[in-house]
Amino acid sequence: MTYFAGIDVGSLTTEVVILDKDDRMVACSISATGANVAEAVEQTLGQALSRAGLTKDRLSFIVATGYGRITIPFADKKITEISCHAMGAHHLFPDTETVIDIGGQDSKVIRIDGEGKVLDFTMNDKCAAGTGRFLEVMAGTFQVPIDDFGALSLKAKREIPISSICTVFAESEVISLIARNEPAEDIIRGLHRSVVNRVWSMVQTVGVPGAVTMSGGVAKNPGVVGLLEEHLNKPIHIHTEPQIVGALGAALLAGKHFLRDQ
Repeated sequence: MTYFAGIDVGSLTTEVVILDKDDRMVACSISATGANVAEAVEQTLGQALSRAGLTKDRLSFIVATGYGRITIPFADKKITEISCHAMGAHHLFPDTETVIDIGGQDSKVIRIDGEGKVLDFTMNDKCAAGTGRFLEVMAGTFQVPIDDFGALSLKAKREIPISSICTVFAESEVISLIARNEPAEDIIRGLHRSVVNRVWSMVQTVGVPGAVTMSGGVAKNPGVVGLLEEHLNKPIHIHTEPQIVGALGAALLAGKHFLRDQ
């Protein structure tokens, strides 16, 4: 049996997906990237291999993606996360025409064709606003686990606008609102709205002609997803584990490159 791996090294997490020759997922793993990227890659890959009952030498082709892809010397090819998220989203939801990926340190909106190839994209990688890091900082301000942050906004009775775009200034604004005894749920909903407004401007640049798929850790946040669906006026496709979409796309491309070279 032939196996392929995709490794997606993000700013907050590292994901690995292993596929067989029929593009069936045999294992996946997610770990915190932390300060030592090489260590995170070895740990995450090791976990995935263990779950698949494989050793590294059984992998016929490995594609690395994400901001840390250049740090993986044993990867057979390094491909941008734009292409990998496009391919992964298309594989999971073949009717996808637009991919919204909100990751730890950047956000991307990608238009794709019927084969999962990139037609157009826009990216916010210069500022933490509109990213997972922005929400992580805000969750820390409220001393709330990031996994619970999205659900809190669903309890809001109203929405308190957050005027600051910058993460640092927005945090100061939130602290002032907390000091005024404003309800946490209403502030959090306002924070989610600020993220969605930032992403929505990118969506309008690329366009949303058909089905939309969301990838990245923020896709687990029901507050952000709900507000985005309001803007889109349509449901968003979300995989049960949206963080692996990039690694899945990398593994699919690994298989395509291997078979093409045979």
